[in-house]
Amino acid sequence: MILYRYIPALLFLFSYKQTVNAQTAQNSNATLFRAAVVKINISPDKPKQLLGYNARLSTGIHDSIYHRIALIDDGKSQFVIVSTEICLISPTEYDRVASSVQKKLKISPANFWWACTHTHSAPEVGPPGFGEVFLGNRYKHPIDTAYSNFIETSIINGIVEARKNLVPARLAKGWGFAQANINRRGIDVNGRASLGLNPEGPVDRRIGLIRLEKADGSPMALLANYPVHGTVLGPPFVEVSGDAPGIVSQYVEQKTGAVVLFINGAAGNLAPIYSVYPTPQSGHLGEFRVLLGDRIIAANEKILTSTDAIKIKSGILNVNIKAKDSLNITKELKQYTSTKENKSIIHLPVRYLKLSDDLVLWSAPIELFCEVSNFIRDQSPFPYTFYYGYTNGWFGYMPTEDAWKNGGYEVDVVNPFSPVAEYELKNAVTSQLQSLKE
Repeated sequence: MILYRYIPALLFLFSYKQTVNAQTAQNSNATLFRAAVVKINISPDKPKQLLGYNARLSTGIHDSIYHRIALIDDGKSQFVIVSTEICLISPTEYDRVASSVQKKLKISPANFWWACTHTHSAPEVGPPGFGEVFLGNRYKHPIDTAYSNFIETSIINGIVEARKNLVPARLAKGWGFAQANINRRGIDVNGRASLGLNPEGPVDRRIGLIRLEKADGSPMALLANYPVHGTVLGPPFVEVSGDAPGIVSQYVEQKTGAVVLFINGAAGNLAPIYSVYPTPQSGHLGEFRVLLGDRIIAANEKILTSTDAIKIKSGILNVNIKAKDSLNITKELKQYTSTKENKSIIHLPVRYLKLSDDLVLWSAPIELFCEVSNFIRDQSPFPYTFYYGYTNGWFGYMPTEDAWKNGGYEVDVVNPFSPVAEYELKNAVTSQLQSLKE
């Protein structure tokens, strides 16, 4: 009789324990997604060769430049994206740093994306790569290996710090709109293109926004994706600056408390609406805090929901693109090309990252014309499809076939591809995005 008296209590305790265990498992699953962000000042302490125009030596710092590193972890794998306020890096420089990240931190190249904001007022990093193929006269000076090594070391250290700071997190995404850019291919009466302003030309003014927040909803990071050349400041300006992307990032950080990773888009034919001015004042540099910064803030404020149901699915898609006949490849770049039927083929490493059923990112190491990115976004089965340009190296420009009839700098000088390149890229990426959805 005494034993029967305790059976209900024992059953209650057993049931309570099972409930607690189930809730613990549920809570554990809910907090599998973690994230961290790190910001590192990479401003040089002595004059450096600036990349973006003809060779020129810096005379000081107008505004500091940074690495901003976001690390996400879904409980099974980690993914890192670095936004660095420099102009661009060669494919071999990306490979060198990616190899170091893999060796030291066990993060594969598929999960390590290194994006450049494309400011034309920051130091050179690494060897010239395709820059030497197109514009060899700019690279008569020695490579600054000390600064390049500093950039690599600071990325490694930043990822290590981010790993230490991982906390339960949530992710949100949304769209914004800003009229801070303009087509830059001015067309004259003879149909010839030159670097200028073309208010009637193709454009992409959408802001693709990802917000990382802590479990309590407090801000952690904003990944702001917008296509615009970092060329508010022109060749006469010789101080280090993040240009419009850097000014905008610092402004939004001050307003929101979130670290801002500016990720450029398909800006191959897009300039800032004030472009190539000799000073920040004449170029209205500060106005981009309103033109783009306030628009990023407004887009962020419209995002009302977030989730921790994030799963990392990433990969590398090597797209074979026909090269134009006149391309002369240097020894450094031979590994990215092959020959088929006496035609040169460029092996373009395109990367993709699926984070949920409605969010996918894809990146390419090129200056892509916005029409191509717009087309792929419109065809994508993912409502949120963001293109990250200037990422994981630089293979030059990829114009549209239609742009060839007008020629110009982007087609004739810094383009390694044949006229059909846009279709080869479109077909490969749209097929890949469709397969990710199935």
